Amino acid sequence: MGKTSLDSRPFQTPELLMPPRKSSAPTPACYAQTISGLEKIASSEILSRLGGEILKTSPGLVVFRPEDIDSELLNLRTVEDVFLLAWGSDALTYRAKDLEFIEKWTANKADWQRLLTLHHAIHPKPKGTPGYWFVVQQNGKHVYQRQATKQALAKGLGRNIHPKWRFVEENADIEFWLTIEGTQAICGLRLSNRDMRHRTWKREHRAASLRPVLAAAMAWDAELQSGMLVLDPMCGAGTLLGEARLMLQSNGRGKLNLLGGDVDLDALECARLNLRSLGGGNFCRWDSRRLPLGDQTVDRVLCNLPFGITYGAGEDLGWLYTRVFKEMRRVLKPQGMAIVLTSEADTARAAAGASLMKPTGSTRIRVLGQPATMLTLRVG
Repeated sequence: MGKTSLDSRPFQTPELLMPPRKSSAPTPACYAQTISGLEKIASSEILSRLGGEILKTSPGLVVFRPEDIDSELLNLRTVEDVFLLAWGSDALTYRAKDLEFIEKWTANKADWQRLLTLHHAIHPKPKGTPGYWFVVQQNGKHVYQRQATKQALAKGLGRNIHPKWRFVEENADIEFWLTIEGTQAICGLRLSNRDMRHRTWKREHRAASLRPVLAAAMAWDAELQSGMLVLDPMCGAGTLLGEARLMLQSNGRGKLNLLGGDVDLDALECARLNLRSLGGGNFCRWDSRRLPLGDQTVDRVLCNLPFGITYGAGEDLGWLYTRVFKEMRRVLKPQGMAIVLTSEADTARAAAGASLMKPTGSTRIRVLGQPATMLTLRVG
């Protein structure tokens, strides 16, 4: 389908990943923002869905060149935003001269007219006068403020913005983005909107509920197949089960049977309401340490385990994990798989080992500001 290795080299020079300026040149590059730590999973989904090649990864960022620029870019589920790449560099210095570079690169290093044409092919021009907006994300101890960076971006874009376009702060038709992380800067046209990050299917929310993109990443790693029974023994608002179903449907690979449970009745009601628009599922109130399920009846388990700060001081998290993993192991079929998220990776690995489940993969991320690990566990 495409190159499968990840190229984590830096941009090195502003020119390295510039989109081609001739219409006969290869497809322009794109980039996607995701949760830091999910770059490998996002790259796998990008290559599987879009083909092409991965050009660069860095924390929270995947730069890629798809085979085509079309609406399929908006169907990615393990990323939170997708952009057409204008320019990228990791030559920033933290000093004021960066602003001159940003203005110059924006003015001279991007084929904005071609990028706008590609943008309009996915998002047709509105009937009225288009509205546009600048977004600057800036992290690091730079001597210049974000507002100065935005002004440099606007100056660089100057002649590429039609004089009749409206500058708006909400619901813009065209969004020019510049993201700066330390010495790295990347600039482009946003193709996605807030629905990619927040998901329209999820109407009911709970405290500590998973971000949908993280749930989608767990579902992607679960190697789901049509007809499988997928269990979330601590389902909360149903985010994991919903993203599992949508992941399989978006790949055109059939349907899943979903089973969720929780000790909290309010959580179960939220899950039922959220999953209703996706075809529903089966939900039961239970104690995840004593599942009312037969042995070897489940194909996959997806679970956001209680974190230390949410489970409560004074509670024995290790004992809970041991009981929960024992039940997971009991209900999983031979060759079954569990994908779990935890803030206590060592505790989870120990509990899994005691239950004769083998850890076969791990991904470190941050959830609500604290480190967490996504573990892949297999039976047999």
